[in-house]
Amino acid sequence: MQFMLTRYPVRLMIPSAQANFEKTFTIGDMMLSNQNPQKINFLIAGLASIWLTGCSGSPAQISQSPSPISNSPSPKEPTETEQGDSSTDIPKIRSIDELLLFQPSKYPEGDWTPQDLNYLDVYFESADGTRIHSWYCATETPVAHILFLHGNAGNLSGRSRFLKKLQEEHHVSVLCVDYRGYGLSEGKATAEGAIADAKAARKEFAKLAEIKEQDVVLMGRSLGGAIAIQLAADLKPKGLVVESSFASLKSVAKHHFPKLAWLVPEEKLNSEAAIKNCTAPVLISHGDRDQVIPDKFGKALFAAANEPKRFVTIPGAGHNDRHSPEYDQIFDQFLQSLNSIE
Repeated sequence: MQFMLTRYPVRLMIPSAQANFEKTFTIGDMMLSNQNPQKINFLIAGLASIWLTGCSGSPAQISQSPSPISNSPSPKEPTETEQGDSSTDIPKIRSIDELLLFQPSKYPEGDWTPQDLNYLDVYFESADGTRIHSWYCATETPVAHILFLHGNAGNLSGRSRFLKKLQEEHHVSVLCVDYRGYGLSEGKATAEGAIADAKAARKEFAKLAEIKEQDVVLMGRSLGGAIAIQLAADLKPKGLVVESSFASLKSVAKHHFPKLAWLVPEEKLNSEAAIKNCTAPVLISHGDRDQVIPDKFGKALFAAANEPKRFVTIPGAGHNDRHSPEYDQIFDQFLQSLNSIE
């Protein structure tokens, strides 16, 4: 199966011992032939600067729907405006690996009026003023408060069934956030931007739920797991749940594209290093038939994590398969155990 990537103009500069090599081309000139379409998400083409029209983020006013819980009509897409001054310097220029790693869907793509899901549209600002959108799915007397960080593709509207399951079957309150560039969130997706957005979401969630940020359970799947680990290393959460995630972006690049992996910075989304700074209880799960991020990466994360920790193998599960009933029970037990920890 062949893929033609979108034809974005690119200026690539590769430093060498002799001189800087500069070449302007289009990403569309790169044809990929691969039997596994999902591998495209982990193609790393270099530390390149992508100059795109409208690549900067946008400021916003903090906004949320007036009712506490709402099955509201489709929200209006925010208008991107000129970025204001900010004390936080989040790069607005994306590298090629970020262009390929992040695969967002913008509003109105998706189901923005999910049936039977109690949610509230919540807008807030990231550290640099970029307007971020989230769904706050509250539950009465919740077992836990979970900040859910999704994977690299789509947007939060595609996670409504899972959010409903967390609400109704696991009895938790959830804030699910779309990183910049996804759904109704402004800006363009970058690794540093997504981490900043998740930190801002944690802060907003704590205010909404009237809890401390340290009382939030961080839960991330795939790319979201890497972002959750970065947050957990920065501020100890009540608990950390990581599903089908990688040890580092570079390690996944080495697995899929070993000849190009040298171009990925060692420190970029290095979960294996960051998780060593997390002292909260950790639950890591991985399907044993995951071909996108093989379970060896989940096991590497587990080996690097501090106690208390638990690793769960999902038999026969691929990267995007649903949880098993056995895992659901372990997940409930994990959340219950957090309430006994001071």
